[in-house]
Amino acid sequence: MHVLNKSFLYAIACLLLAMVTIQSGASIAKQLFPHVGPEGTTAYRLGFSALILCLVFRPWRHLPKNWRPVILYGLSLGIMNLTFYYAIERIPLGIGVALEFTGPLAVALFSSRRKRDYLWVALALAGILLLLPQMGEVDGLDPIGVLLALTAGACWAGYILFGKKSGGHGSGGITVAIGMSVAAVAVVPVGVVSQGAALLDWSLIPLGIAIGLLSSALPYSLEMVALKKMPAQGFSIMMSMEPAIAALAGLMILGELLSAWQWLAIFMVIAASLGSSMSAKE
Repeated sequence: MHVLNKSFLYAIACLLLAMVTIQSGASIAKQLFPHVGPEGTTAYRLGFSALILCLVFRPWRHLPKNWRPVILYGLSLGIMNLTFYYAIERIPLGIGVALEFTGPLAVALFSSRRKRDYLWVALALAGILLLLPQMGEVDGLDPIGVLLALTAGACWAGYILFGKKSGGHGSGGITVAIGMSVAAVAVVPVGVVSQGAALLDWSLIPLGIAIGLLSSALPYSLEMVALKKMPAQGFSIMMSMEPAIAALAGLMILGELLSAWQWLAIFMVIAASLGSSMSAKE
């Protein structure tokens, strides 16, 4: 029992560290927007992440027989990253993550047939609607930023669905490495065309590598460790904390202050995710 508890605590520590690193990476990425824009920052993230993951997992040893779901998985990943960075250029990080989180929440809820799960849908929608009135105010949320974050959420849903279909070969790390490579091939040229020689600025490249490590390579690896040591339901419950961690990262690193209503909206989305995760195996 003592060993089990120790293993579970280790998994929780890995998952918490993964969430902290990915949101810290997003905070660093946002600081690069004035220099290379969301497109260039996405190119850094996907390009360096793909390179690191390929060096670690060497996916060429286990190439998939059916490329269609892998390509769709990679495209979902690439567009998700690009639209999310476009979104947080316009709105605070914590709100962007909360809105993006509607994607995996929708996947979990639509796969359920229990009527009471509509309660979690209603709670998540109420959280989103709580943010919408602020879009019309002078200092309110940018409506385009909100739509982009919701688009990123839809891509996250596609990432989950196509990821399951493409994960039947090799390890999870190999699937992620191949998907990240597809995403890089699709999106890095967008960054190159948009930002050109600015991406070759040697003062920015170390930050680009840091974003690749913190936002993708390291957290994905930590999440895989956590998944092996804790039940999927527990994993989902822990992941529900991510919007709050994103809001804290935005506050501590970027100085993004949220109103009481915005915090309430974020916690409504978290509560909906928690409720959905906790009732998933009942």
